[in-house]
Parts: sequence; C-alpha cells; structure tokens
Amino acid sequence: MTGSYPDLDDLQNATEVANILRALANERRLMIVCKLVEWGEANVTSLAQAVGLSQSALSQHLAKMRDEGIVNFRRESQTIWYRIADPRIEQLFATLHGLFCRNADAPAQE
Repeated sequence: MTGSYPDLDDLQNATEVANILRALANERRLMIVCKLVEWGEANVTSLAQAVGLSQSALSQHLAKMRDEGIVNFRRESQTIWYRIADPRIEQLFATLHGLFCRNADAPAQE
C-alpha cells in the first residue's frame, strides 16, 4: 500500500512543528514573538516592558525559545538584542495576526 505510512521527512517536519508550537504555547511567549515580529529586533529591557514581565522572567522565556531555534540574539556591549531566528515564524505570526488580532481601524465584530 503506497502512501499509507508517512515518510520520514513528514515525520521529522511534524516533530519540528510540534516542538515549535509547544514552545509557543504560552501567552507571554506569544506576546514576546509578536513584539519581535513587529519590531524586528529588541533588547531585554524594552521587551520586558512591552509584555509586562520582569527581566528575569523574560530571560527564562527567551532561553526556551533560543533552545527551540525560534529566536537568536546578538550582544552589543552590555545589551543583548533578540530577533526572530526563522523567517517561517514571522510568516506564521503574520497569519495568526490576520486571523486573531483586530485591526485598530476596523470596527469590533459582535
């Protein structure tokens, strides 16, 4: 029976996607990624203020997302700047934004 079993590439892709979705299955991490998609790059201080977390709590969320390959960082003197690591994450969030985020100019739906 051809096609009755997923091939190995499909299984590896499913595992990768499941890991990404698991890492993003947190309201604060979703907001962090939204801000990074919106801003392109941000430091810990501005991200912490934007999502309402302490720098310590934010750092824990960023470490998890770094481990999953969702964000990258660069160091500039004493400041660490974060950005989205994979352009597919930006595409995913553009889709999520279009589906779930109300446009400020659009009337609220009842």
